[in-house]
Amino acid sequence: MRILMVEDARDLAEGVIAHLARSGIVCDLAVTIEEARDCRAVQRYDAIILDINLPDGSGLSFLRDIRAAVDRTPVLMLTALSAVDDRVEALDQGADDYLSKPFDQRELEARLRALVRREAERKEEQITLGSLTYSPKDRSARLGDRQLDLTRREAALLDALIRHRGQYLSKARLYDSLYGFDDADVGVNAIELYIARLRKKFAGSDVAITTQRGVGYRIGLES
Repeated sequence: MRILMVEDARDLAEGVIAHLARSGIVCDLAVTIEEARDCRAVQRYDAIILDINLPDGSGLSFLRDIRAAVDRTPVLMLTALSAVDDRVEALDQGADDYLSKPFDQRELEARLRALVRREAERKEEQITLGSLTYSPKDRSARLGDRQLDLTRREAALLDALIRHRGQYLSKARLYDSLYGFDDADVGVNAIELYIARLRKKFAGSDVAITTQRGVGYRIGLES
């Protein structure tokens, strides 16, 4: 799961990012609306945590722009404003949920998971590719009658590949699905390690991950 947090209170944001990372959730930080737009221009997010009062404008105007583009990415409003009118306005503008500061990190994570799960269920309950059955809801997979034991990064990689089954995805694009912008200590070649692990799990089945040199990786059925 990859989240965008739009929040100018860095101490608060860094605490949230650290907590989510411990649960295997990648979270990128934008401290202004302009930075948030730049992030969304190069990355797809499973959900957005959005403050209302930002240095360069209102988070509500950013939310309106998202919904005007017919983008249904789940948005959780996070703000110090706690009046009922503020909550109603945010929800009327298209927010999916609302959490007032201060808040418990566990509740924030639970609400995010609920929003992402609801959106995944709305889109697709299961994806089937030959003998492989993948559930976006909890990123679990079965190969025939065998449950696959996946690490969180293996699951994130499989999620990216199977959602774009039949297409080649570059290392850079797969890397963005697994790591945050601040994971500078992890090189893009780490993708090869996780590809090798998935291939080992698919060994002997009708599912294969193929490589096209200079292009990327693709999941599909053995030819």
